[in-house]
Amino acid sequence: MWEFLSLSCSFFATMLCMINPSYTHGAYSSPLLGMTIGEQLESVVQQFPDRDALVVCSQNFRATYAKLWELINDCARGLLAMGVRPGDRVGIWSPNCYEWVAVQYATARVGAILVNVNPAYQAPELEFVLQQAGISVLIHAAGFKHSNYLSIIETVRPRCDALQHILFLNQDWETLLATGKTVPEKDLEMRASMLQFDDPINIQYTSGTTGHPKGATLTHHNILNNAWFVGESLAYSERDRVCVPVPFYHCFGMVLGNLACLARGACVVVPAEAFAAKPTLQAVQQERCTSLYGVPTMFRCLLEEPGFESYDVSSLRTGVMAGAPCPIELMCDVISKLHMPEVAIGYGMTETSPISTMSLRDDPVERRVSTVGKVHPHVEICIRDACTAQVLPRNTPGELCTRGYSVMSGYWDNLEATTASIDSAGWMRTGDLAVMDEDGYLKIVGRIKDMIIRGGENIYPAEIEAVLHTHPDVSEAHIVGVPSTKYGEEVMAWIRLRPDASLTRTDLINYCQPRLSAFKIPKYWQFTDSFPMTVTGKVQKFHLREMGARLLEKAEELFSNIN
Repeated sequence: MWEFLSLSCSFFATMLCMINPSYTHGAYSSPLLGMTIGEQLESVVQQFPDRDALVVCSQNFRATYAKLWELINDCARGLLAMGVRPGDRVGIWSPNCYEWVAVQYATARVGAILVNVNPAYQAPELEFVLQQAGISVLIHAAGFKHSNYLSIIETVRPRCDALQHILFLNQDWETLLATGKTVPEKDLEMRASMLQFDDPINIQYTSGTTGHPKGATLTHHNILNNAWFVGESLAYSERDRVCVPVPFYHCFGMVLGNLACLARGACVVVPAEAFAAKPTLQAVQQERCTSLYGVPTMFRCLLEEPGFESYDVSSLRTGVMAGAPCPIELMCDVISKLHMPEVAIGYGMTETSPISTMSLRDDPVERRVSTVGKVHPHVEICIRDACTAQVLPRNTPGELCTRGYSVMSGYWDNLEATTASIDSAGWMRTGDLAVMDEDGYLKIVGRIKDMIIRGGENIYPAEIEAVLHTHPDVSEAHIVGVPSTKYGEEVMAWIRLRPDASLTRTDLINYCQPRLSAFKIPKYWQFTDSFPMTVTGKVQKFHLREMGARLLEKAEELFSNIN
């Protein structure tokens, strides 16, 4: 009898999934672009030679499309003079600067594979990337924050056999350009004509929070089309000026910033070498920016910057917020105080070039804060059972998978990791838990690895964070699981309060009780003024878990709630 009922339930669940599965695709009238990055940029240069292409405020640099094209080609010819061949790996290790943009496009012009090196890397991380990618040319800045790149490179170079050329931007940049001018233009044009849009053009290393980083390998076709359709979603034209304070080494800055703008004739405005609120607001005001990028933490910093009201940001209309969930009160402030009524929420990952879903510019605010939008043009997404790979019915949480032009060609020289991430049908496993509603909107409920299992109950941190972010005195809340002898895991909340706010854990427990089931209310609470962050502005939850576990070992009673 029980076996019959079990089979019946399974049958009906399967039938329900067949009727309305968590699958959708981005059917779209405009076709994919079948060209290389260099070909697309050249066509834009011909259309808008005298319009601003790139402004870097911290370097007092400004270039029209014609001037930027000349700079890119001089750099590309300089690489040819060095003997750079198609497929050679050229590393760029630098915070945001105009040279970074030139190298990005110059490598694309000659068919080299640009390797983005995280500006925050220290010696062991740099050595790993140099060796794993087989970088033959490294172009680098003087340093970033407290790191001295020259001394770090000197330490690791003897162990990096593939490394043949090291170019220091402060000393060797002008020499590279001058050397390039001696190479005939026809040599560059001949090289460019050999390239195919499916050629690998970029390697971006994942964070490596579990073991060594993996190099996501992306093609012209991957990132040019993703950039193109992001620009279309935001209605970019040659009249737009996009403030890009996010780092170039990441897809957010390189693809959604540089490439999405330059592919459509818009202007990239770079406030500084790394994000800071004041230079960003100054850049928006001085350059009359129409769009602004950032993760939620960055937007919060802008709104909390002393003297924020004195900046004229009325030129803004749109932008992209990505990288983490956005609380509704923050979205409302961004729309009203930053004058960004068309701001969009984007979701993706480096391995998918990066955007897979995006909210529409005219979506209601509730849609933009409760979901990450709908599937992007020409992309497929589905929600599957992480164990069986069976597509689940709508409104059922499972692992988000994506397929299409945007999926990377693989992890560089790592077949095992590639096979584990991309199945035989071409689906990329994201590791994110998501729910697809009846209208195709997607809600991220957490990472599979971040999901907390407390006494057999699955707890999704994003749900708790969303509740805490509705409290008027909470600036940021991040939820992690910490070890528990009794339940396996317990819930811990890390809280940053708004300036001048005062709350206790009892206040927050009382706030949660009518809004969350009892087992979801954090047992432990820790107040902090800052969080461990990546260079892109994402909170490193694995560090919060480690810090929480250490704190509990020392003094559990200090953090336990009164329940």
